[in-house]
Amino acid sequence: MTTRRMTVSQALIEFLGHQFTVDGDVRQRTIVGTFGIFGHGNVAGVGQALKQLSVEDPTLMPYHQARNEQGMVHESIAYSRMTRRRSTFACAASVGPGATNMLTGAAVATTNRLPVLLLPSDTFATRVSDPVLQQLELPHDASMSVNDAFKPLSRFFDRVNRPEQLFSAALGAMRVLTDPVETGAVTISLPEDVQAESLDVPTEFLADREWHIRRPRPDRGIIAEVARAISRAKRPMIVAGGGVLYSDAAAALRAVVDATGIPVGMSQAGVGSLTWDHPQNLGAVGATGTTAANRAAAQADLIIGIGTRYSDFTAASRTAFQNADVRFININVASFDAFKHGSAIPVVADARESLLELSAALAGFQISTEYRADYTREKATWDAAVDDSFVDQRLALPSQSEIIGAVQQASDPRDVVVCAAGSLPGDLHKLWRVRDELGYHVEYAFSCMGYEIAGGIGVARADTTRDSIVMVGDGSYLMMHSEIVSAVAEGIKFIIVLIQNHGYASIGHLSEDVGSQRYGTLYRYQDKDGNNFEQGEVLPIDLAANAASYGLDVISIEPTENAIADLSAAMKTAKASTRATMIHINNDPRLYAPDGEGWWDVPVAEVSRLESTEAAHVDYLTHKSQQKSHLGAGAVERNN
Repeated sequence: MTTRRMTVSQALIEFLGHQFTVDGDVRQRTIVGTFGIFGHGNVAGVGQALKQLSVEDPTLMPYHQARNEQGMVHESIAYSRMTRRRSTFACAASVGPGATNMLTGAAVATTNRLPVLLLPSDTFATRVSDPVLQQLELPHDASMSVNDAFKPLSRFFDRVNRPEQLFSAALGAMRVLTDPVETGAVTISLPEDVQAESLDVPTEFLADREWHIRRPRPDRGIIAEVARAISRAKRPMIVAGGGVLYSDAAAALRAVVDATGIPVGMSQAGVGSLTWDHPQNLGAVGATGTTAANRAAAQADLIIGIGTRYSDFTAASRTAFQNADVRFININVASFDAFKHGSAIPVVADARESLLELSAALAGFQISTEYRADYTREKATWDAAVDDSFVDQRLALPSQSEIIGAVQQASDPRDVVVCAAGSLPGDLHKLWRVRDELGYHVEYAFSCMGYEIAGGIGVARADTTRDSIVMVGDGSYLMMHSEIVSAVAEGIKFIIVLIQNHGYASIGHLSEDVGSQRYGTLYRYQDKDGNNFEQGEVLPIDLAANAASYGLDVISIEPTENAIADLSAAMKTAKASTRATMIHINNDPRLYAPDGEGWWDVPVAEVSRLESTEAAHVDYLTHKSQQKSHLGAGAVERNN
């Protein structure tokens, strides 16, 4: 057996450069590059390995600088979603605070079921230098380091305490990264001394290796049961989740609904499964849903979930489906999701394979003319409400809906809108008129403030034929904007639309809903006597100047009655540019988008001396009375 003498880091980095994901006819590199911030924990290990490859074979493992460890994980996650989970990056961080900075990113990846490889450095395996700089010392467990915090956040975790453990760790990591069920954050913890130790590496370990994504077909006979249940339903409805996009099943879904007329509501991750103007697309469903989708969901007697994990937003905290006899069919590649909420018929299979079989099994079936007329009317009503919300009211501080409308109208069909947290995800879910399968990128499983800019750069890396349009509020921008420097350094073109409302708009609105009067949500000078930030003057924050200082082109929209017209013009300029651009605009956070009749369960204090809280609690109890203990009502009747 031929071997090469290499360090652990050299072997790992070269191994990663030879891994390929195969999904049907698509073959692409699994790890397309490595992000890294180097410190004493990894500069002699992973850092040296990347430097060596940059001299010997620069294309094998491209290196990208990052400015924040969390940010580089977010970039990788966004890239992964845009490639339908076929490719991602490795993220290398130094020991201690560098490693722990990646924890939030790990949680985002695992919650969203998106692959990313994390390579945090760890303290000395030999312990010869204990305690080293930045080492966490726990008297009750000498083996524990800060990297153990990755264990509950990772779908796979291994620590390479001896060089020989590299082989099983690397192969185990690749298995999970390319598994549609198990994927998420994958962590290989690398003690800083072991990274630089050498071993004999078999050349076959370094050869090209293919990892085929599994697309399991439904169990024999189960699709026939699904078809029978659908054919007996009076008002069936599909809830499309992210699994439809990850399995490249949009065309198969379109074929089923075109033939049957069954309407579709979409989770945040599922937006793009159908274009906004498709006759069966009722839009967003749930807490941030449209009236069209939520009214159909409330009356549906059969819900067919496809690739959705049924978060509380999708199910409107279990108030969305009000028909007393509603049953659930859950089609999901993960049994964990297929069996959720008392599913009557769980189908553990790939979304595309299931839809292809279902299309044949439902041949000749169509919903009633009356049902089609009902939801068609509701869709038209909602579309008209969105049109109205987009109309320029000529306000110096326009509504967020007007801003979304202007950005939408200036964008191209294949452009990608990127968001994650605040009030924007809810408004985008209801209002954004998606025209491409991958045109909507809202991280809403973890809804991580600070994801937006890094995520937008990841989207731009994944497909340079589209414009990545980041819509972000000032609250999220302030959480993390340092990756702008990475985009400038690499000449990555993307567009940021920064909506300045001088506070936390989403939580401010929610604070009012629960009777807390926007306490702690405004950016004001502190009133020390009153223990609040409500009474002081607005802080003199200049985020446009901040972005310009990083090297971005910046267009500031002045707060005049021409604000929306100026925004439209700015979007045209940004799209025509080859450089990254930020557009800064102020808005009025109290001008809300059209109500979609959804609800989200956020507890309200049972007792209070504030009248606003007491009133909010009365309203809360009204919604709680409509909440179900579980979604499914029972098993679907089955006939032989």
